[in-house]
Amino acid sequence: MTRIIADISVSLDGFVTGPDPGPDNGLGTGGEALHTWAFSDDPEDRRLLREGTARSGAVVLGRRLFDIVDGPGGWDDTTGYGAGEVGKPSFVVVTGTPPEAVRLTDLDWTFVTTGVADAVAVARERAEAASAAAGRDLDVVLMGGGALIGSALDAGLVDILALHLAPVVLGGGTPLFPGRAPRALVQRSVTPTSTATHLTYDVL
Repeated sequence: MTRIIADISVSLDGFVTGPDPGPDNGLGTGGEALHTWAFSDDPEDRRLLREGTARSGAVVLGRRLFDIVDGPGGWDDTTGYGAGEVGKPSFVVVTGTPPEAVRLTDLDWTFVTTGVADAVAVARERAEAASAAAGRDLDVVLMGGGALIGSALDAGLVDILALHLAPVVLGGGTPLFPGRAPRALVQRSVTPTSTATHLTYDVL
């Protein structure tokens, strides 16, 4: 069965970027500390990253995040979603207007202009096709940014919320839950490592 999994790193004070994020400063000031776990040598961090990317049949992201990863300082052959871990899933971008050109032409990009629910529906179709080809269940992963994940949670589109809680206080940036409480969550697992605490919740 294809699940919809929102997967994002967050600071102790609830931010998914540091202050002043932008095209040339995608994670904001100090925001790189949120993703230390993804580059660590801790065996549990490596396992979680490997398992998370291996289950990805399709990935959904917002336009701001797309502009960062497709920008000149964005992903390349050694960095990016699942780099060095798995094959490349389909990517679905929620946007008001598709870009005129794409730098990362070796990736499968689909641009959806009719909202997050339609983007998730398209991603589910891609993940189900990938599942059939692989002979195992693959999921849709919402990788961010925070506004996209918040919108998907509000709309009841998310089955599982995976948070990578970094031991850092950023003091500002992009909040994961701006001015609102998240939907009801039931804790599924907690995995502490040397760099983060990995929390997984079922979303009710």
